[in-house]
Amino acid sequence: MESKVKIMGHPIHPMLIVFPLGLLAASLGFDIGYLKTGNSEFAIVSYWTISAGILGGLISAVFGVADWWAIPSNTRAKAIGLWHGIGNVIVVLLFVGSWILRYSVPGYVPQNSAVALSCIGVGLALITGWLGGELVGRLGVGVDEGAHLNAPNSLSNQPASSQITRNSETPRPHGV
Repeated sequence: MESKVKIMGHPIHPMLIVFPLGLLAASLGFDIGYLKTGNSEFAIVSYWTISAGILGGLISAVFGVADWWAIPSNTRAKAIGLWHGIGNVIVVLLFVGSWILRYSVPGYVPQNSAVALSCIGVGLALITGWLGGELVGRLGVGVDEGAHLNAPNSLSNQPASSQITRNSETPRPHGV
């Protein structure tokens, strides 16, 4: 099932989701750095990575919902996509809670409850990330119809089911 929202031939949702996942997971690393060293700069960086991660998660969700609506009803993919989406909304809400608990504290120093919410959020993100991988890797959601190892470049305007040879391949920029 091909993604409905693309840029330059590739689905937008999987391209965007790496940013909030990375930022939110990194924020927990910065919290651990703060707890180990007491250096408040770690807490400040964690606060701002959470801020950016929440924003990125919300933007990514818009494209995820658009792709989810295109999945046929009464399929395993539709159900897994629903759990993936609900779980990621909960992840964002957990980090919103963590962010709020830091907001009014000088230096954005995290309370234990803020770090606990972040830990739970990262743990749940591992599960929802696996569900997203199940959607793409196992169920083919977001994968072009007829995709294969010798499919033409997505910018070639040829369907993925086309076969290319070295002589017929669309010219590629140097290094690609």
